[in-house]
Amino acid sequence: MIEAAMIWNEPNNKSHWDPELDPEWSIYADTVKRTGAAIADINPAITRVLGGMSPIDPHWIERMRGHDALDAVDAVAVHGFPLDWNLWSIHDWPAKIAEIEAVVPDKPVWVTEVGVGSFGAEEVQEFGIRRTSELLIDRVDRIYWYSLFDLPQQWGATTRHREAEGSSYFRHFYMGLIRADGTPKPALDHYASVADRMGLMQWFHFQDPRLDDAVAWMKRLGVKRLRTGLSWADSFREGALDWFDRQMEALADFDVTVTFCFTPEHLGVEPHHTSCAKDPQQFADFCAWMIDRYAPRQSVRAVGG
Repeated sequence: MIEAAMIWNEPNNKSHWDPELDPEWSIYADTVKRTGAAIADINPAITRVLGGMSPIDPHWIERMRGHDALDAVDAVAVHGFPLDWNLWSIHDWPAKIAEIEAVVPDKPVWVTEVGVGSFGAEEVQEFGIRRTSELLIDRVDRIYWYSLFDLPQQWGATTRHREAEGSSYFRHFYMGLIRADGTPKPALDHYASVADRMGLMQWFHFQDPRLDDAVAWMKRLGVKRLRTGLSWADSFREGALDWFDRQMEALADFDVTVTFCFTPEHLGVEPHHTSCAKDPQQFADFCAWMIDRYAPRQSVRAVGG
């Protein structure tokens, strides 16, 4: 069910990894090395992906190289939202990819999150997905559009300062191709024309009621590749394994890149999901358990071009 595994989400973004606890990213690098080795031990055919960076930062990649973390992964990932959060033009996408390729010439660069929201106007999202597909489909091997569904306002977005971030926070709720009420936005039509070449990135919350609708939409659109997540923190909830099984069974018809992240409060240096773990090996063990359960050695599908 899994073709690739990403080790954390946006580890150079303080909304997802607390830099005050790990200012040199040495603990993160140790986590990558332990997790990469654990995944390879269970199934060496799984593509191991360095947590998608946001912002796109070649200096951070050099830091990872200095910690020997790049030896534990097979691909490097970037995330970009130039019409919503980043301070660069959407037309700069090829240059941004080239910046990372220049410092990691031996590994493919994947775009594991790219999106344009409809916060200001749905026409902006239409332009954004057209231009993104023009710039990236023939430029990188993997692209995942974020996202299929708008985030319901009542759920809240995973950021550090929430409403205090102003419009930057509220943009999180308008990144989908389908509104929270289930109706499609105009940009969905263009996505449908490239769905076989541009995957989707969709987080599913614990016991997410949108799972079956998402699968139906993706099959209707012709989606082949999906990136989603399995939460280490959620694994300690009651009924977690039943939920993980249901989620992964529902996604069995897609080539899945799974992102492992979110620290359980009781296992963090501080009690927060962005905290580094007190024992990074425990995170590596969780990832190995999930790979063994959902992508054992004999079942993996080779990653193609």
